[in-house]
Amino acid sequence: MAPEIAAAGGGSGEGRLAHAKERVRHAAHGLTRPMVLSLARIGARADHVTVLGCFASLCASLAFFEGGFRFGAALLAFSGFCDLLDGELARLQGGVSRFGAFLDSTLDRLGEGAVLAGIAGFYVMNLVDLANDPSRVLAQISRGLEPRTWAVVALTAIIALIASFLVSYTRARSEGLGLGCRGGWFERTERLLLLIVAGLFGVGPVMPGALLLLAVLSFVTAAQRVAYVWKTTREP
Repeated sequence: MAPEIAAAGGGSGEGRLAHAKERVRHAAHGLTRPMVLSLARIGARADHVTVLGCFASLCASLAFFEGGFRFGAALLAFSGFCDLLDGELARLQGGVSRFGAFLDSTLDRLGEGAVLAGIAGFYVMNLVDLANDPSRVLAQISRGLEPRTWAVVALTAIIALIASFLVSYTRARSEGLGLGCRGGWFERTERLLLLIVAGLFGVGPVMPGALLLLAVLSFVTAAQRVAYVWKTTREP
């Protein structure tokens, strides 16, 4: 078992989950191999693909902010596809450089933060529109939708943003201490897939539920990593 899988958690269930996720990643990389070879032939570099993926995430953020959830989900899926390509392209071209790894992680955080901020902004702007149009408030109340619901969903998106950053920070800080700490139930790939699926349903009840689930599972994953570091630092 790879070291990062072993570091995923103490239970055998977590180990099996990490192993299954690793097999899915390998299968996905195999499917993208022809595209990676084509990019290498035209002289594309891994950093170029990384920047393109981040740009797609920023565009997805704007789409979500404007209420185009399905278009935002498509752009987010393209960003995730770029995330698969850049690592494989780097390995094909001689290995992942330290700067390339740093750039990839940094732009991943930027893209994910921008998307969640865009989603939160959409709900905030709807709340502002309601404040400017009392007739819409009455119409929504008649359908059982309280205006504060928009504020609650926006706050949930912000909490999900904090939780997702906490997952990344716990890993970065533990690795800074010389401890391997990858894995957990809900990493970036799972968060990305959840937002893509929720976005494909458009504006409706699915996205608020997805944001709540994202927040809860991200906090759980961060707690798993904290528990791993706590256990590791107390071993002789």
